[in-house]
Amino acid sequence: MSKRVRDAWRSRIGVVLAAAGCAVGLGNFLRFPGVAARNGGGAFMIPYFIAFLFLALPLCWMEWTMGRYGGRFGHGSAPGVFDAVCGRRRPWLKYFGVLGITGALGIFFYYVYIESWTLAYSVFALTGRYAAIETPDRMGAFLGSFLSGSGDYFQSRRAAYGFFLVTFAANFWVVYHGISRGIERFCKIAMPLLFITAVVLMVRVFTLGTPVNPAWTLDRALGFLWNPDFTALKSGRVWLEAAGQVFFSTSVGIGVLLTYATYLKAHDDVLLPASSASFLNEFCEVVLGASIVVPAAFLFFGPHGTAQAVEGGTFGLAFRTTPLIFNHMAGGAWIGFAWFALLFTAGVTSSVSILQPSIAFLEEEFGFNRKRCVTVIGLVCFAVAHLAIFGDGVVDEMDFWFSSFGLPMFGLFEALVFVFCFGPERGWRELHAGSSLRLPTFFKPIVTYVTPLFLFTILAGWLATDGWQTIIMKKWADGRLVPLYTESQIPWVIATRLLYLALIALACLFIRRAWKNRPAPNA
Repeated sequence: MSKRVRDAWRSRIGVVLAAAGCAVGLGNFLRFPGVAARNGGGAFMIPYFIAFLFLALPLCWMEWTMGRYGGRFGHGSAPGVFDAVCGRRRPWLKYFGVLGITGALGIFFYYVYIESWTLAYSVFALTGRYAAIETPDRMGAFLGSFLSGSGDYFQSRRAAYGFFLVTFAANFWVVYHGISRGIERFCKIAMPLLFITAVVLMVRVFTLGTPVNPAWTLDRALGFLWNPDFTALKSGRVWLEAAGQVFFSTSVGIGVLLTYATYLKAHDDVLLPASSASFLNEFCEVVLGASIVVPAAFLFFGPHGTAQAVEGGTFGLAFRTTPLIFNHMAGGAWIGFAWFALLFTAGVTSSVSILQPSIAFLEEEFGFNRKRCVTVIGLVCFAVAHLAIFGDGVVDEMDFWFSSFGLPMFGLFEALVFVFCFGPERGWRELHAGSSLRLPTFFKPIVTYVTPLFLFTILAGWLATDGWQTIIMKKWADGRLVPLYTESQIPWVIATRLLYLALIALACLFIRRAWKNRPAPNA
């Protein structure tokens, strides 16, 4: 295999903004407020912040440390990094890195489709396409008509499919230009624009007053989201949802940060960019994300209407409720445009990043050039994305397995590799190499023992309380097990699960082929 010059980050701020762009996405502004409101409100923040401090942040440090180390050997994806870290002692551990490729791709399959909705709605806001709609049910019918190409508002799928094509092309155009000239350059422009837009929208919500009912105040609106329901903490699914949300929003457990870190130099600081990007993400999620859509919904629709919106799911909250809010505001067309443009920008900064692990895998392990990598991955993503576009229930199923379950599972693999291959002392030294920052020593046992044990406990708790029901496609209702999906959804759900298993098997075969004649590195 010919020696090639690897791409690299051009500046420290570029690394931080790219990592923050990877983390800040639809999960911050759409997924977080809905998930929190449905899972105990303020009580949800207990497992959420525990997951951040004891899972996401330590895993973020582990990913950056292992990624920088693997980059010394020319590896840019999880299998290669795991192989470099473990060396000849445990060569089979590289197969644990398979979820660092398939998980990211799996999220992209449906994520890019949802991104295209935000682009469409930003255009619809300016053109007044939904301006006359007055109820959530009718707005839901508008979304359904847009996606299905039938009903009162759209007579074909051409509009939805056209926005999908534009969004898909935009993602691969950025990725095609590489790390420094593509992702870094894009994030340097997009991230400041995203922060400014989010702050402006938050200020607008906080200055709305009581436009409908004097009793529906901002204090009560914030209380709707943050007032705790501690009974929710008894459910293993709530803890798994909290971990999945933290993983989803900070982008740990996907394999992206691991890949990004491989483009650092051998003695570049990892603590500062890793920590800075993580806390920027938390600011966007907990402060900005939680201060826009749910409070605004409460101010216009009150507690009952907001509860219905939240129960309608993440996407129902975004596309059934927020357009109605903008219809009630002065200058609502421009505010609606700004909101959905914000979501689109946040979505693209994340989705371009989750393509990089699979592209890096083909580049580093098979010697493909950038054009060939983008072509191969693009064709695969384009084909499988149609399962999310046309399959009934596929988006929610992919979101659960690739995100809520897949990210903590791969995070557990990462923690085990870090602890057993680096070891506590060497891992601590590698983490601080090149850094002027020093972590408090109490984080050392957290990284070594608490994080992997906590991840194992969450996954085991989910399996014991809710997981087995999800696997058999059942749920408890009125004291008995009932189907989790409709008859029309079940074939699509089974197809999605088989796809996930097939992706894992295929990636394992690719890993085996790539390493067949490769000597193991010295770790």
